[in-house]
Amino acid sequence: MDNEVIVRFDKVSFEYEKRRILNEVDFSIRKDIKMALMGQNGAGKTTIFNLISKTLKPNSGEIHIKKDISIATAFQVIPKKDMELTLRDFFQNCFKEKIYDIDPKIDNVLKIVNLEASYDKKINSFSGGQQARILLAAALIQDPDLLLLDEPTNNLDKIGIEHLTDFLIKYNKTCIVISHDADFLNSFTNGVLYLDSFNHKVEKYTGNYHDVVREISAKIKKENMKNAQLDKKIIEKKEKSNFFKDKGGNLRMVAKKMRQLAEELEEQKVVIRREDKTIRPFIIPLQENISGEIIHISSFTIIKKDKNIIKKANISLRKNEHLLLSGPNGIGKTTLLESIVNKSNKDITIASGTKIGYYRQDFSNLNFENTVMQSLIDSIGDFSQKDLRSTAAGFLINDEIIKSKIGDLSEGQKGLVALANLVLQKPGLLILDEPTNHINFRHLPIIASALDKYEGPMILVSHVKDFVDKIRIDKILELDKE
Repeated sequence: MDNEVIVRFDKVSFEYEKRRILNEVDFSIRKDIKMALMGQNGAGKTTIFNLISKTLKPNSGEIHIKKDISIATAFQVIPKKDMELTLRDFFQNCFKEKIYDIDPKIDNVLKIVNLEASYDKKINSFSGGQQARILLAAALIQDPDLLLLDEPTNNLDKIGIEHLTDFLIKYNKTCIVISHDADFLNSFTNGVLYLDSFNHKVEKYTGNYHDVVREISAKIKKENMKNAQLDKKIIEKKEKSNFFKDKGGNLRMVAKKMRQLAEELEEQKVVIRREDKTIRPFIIPLQENISGEIIHISSFTIIKKDKNIIKKANISLRKNEHLLLSGPNGIGKTTLLESIVNKSNKDITIASGTKIGYYRQDFSNLNFENTVMQSLIDSIGDFSQKDLRSTAAGFLINDEIIKSKIGDLSEGQKGLVALANLVLQKPGLLILDEPTNHINFRHLPIIASALDKYEGPMILVSHVKDFVDKIRIDKILELDKE
């Protein structure tokens, strides 16, 4: 039946380690609709997906899923336990029972995500962008009634995003997508679920994200006006109560009545929904006493059709010179960055004593067992508690988050911790691999401004043109250029 409800949350609450994520949430999803699920980094969007797929259970309330409905989720990252699997085994694990004719199915979904690869190739040998396509393909191969996509555009190049957008426009089943890319969402969604990180409720809206922003703004304006009127009446009642309370006799009863009326009016005030906060403007300080040539690249390796090809180069970076690495998914951009950080390429020289600040796209250079506080301390060595906490607060890392383990954070929160680490580290060479991944789009102009102003040598990889356009780029190395 058309428009039937296939998922319904009924007063669902969920806590993780005494931290409230959802508070008596109510919403429903109808058949064949395409919805965006949006909210601040760490609000609990992925938690909602895990509740729908029954990986997690609510602390209270009910989640009603239509009987016999199939659900598949494409999460943000491939689990570490699966990284040693071959591509064929990874897809086979998507099914409870063995699929004997799985190769044609793999062929079909790899075409959809625009990826060519050997079925015997291990997952850990694919680039971040290729792994993003594999995650999407793993969900599609199940042909689910309900498709859940968690940040599907992360790591994808322009062509990959175009393929995904075209697929979703034509997709004739139910789909819920978590993304911070408003333009991507606006191309195919017809509704928004907005998870408010302050009251832990989900608000449902019709229309695209820009429609939602306008509706929320109008709502806040109306609520502010109502509260202003109530404040005026509350002050009036309190003043009357104070006037009558010392008069004695029946006037004391009048004073009490005025106090009660003021309290009742206080209860009528609307809790104003706070807009998503943005991180504070910041700078990444440059390591002291840096001068001359900091890095020189004489050759590097690219990957084409699973073959390594060595290419000659003559790239030199000094203070205040910014280099953009460009090329399609799988060409070897991350491999080049890793060879610089690990100093594994003898044809790449780095000035002695240079501190390298590395924003790694999978955050694997962060110790997931450390608390956020320990991670920040490790970045700075000798530190002022006040300066450390001030820097953390600028990246929306509050007292609750700073005590959490890195591994318990959302991917977006890990990204903010990684940026805070760079600020505290004061690197002499800054390397960033897809720093927009997982990050709330409201933060991106602030991050771009900080990178633009960085006074040291910088190497950047990013497929997000609007982001790159805001950053001063002095040199470009096109890895796929003949």
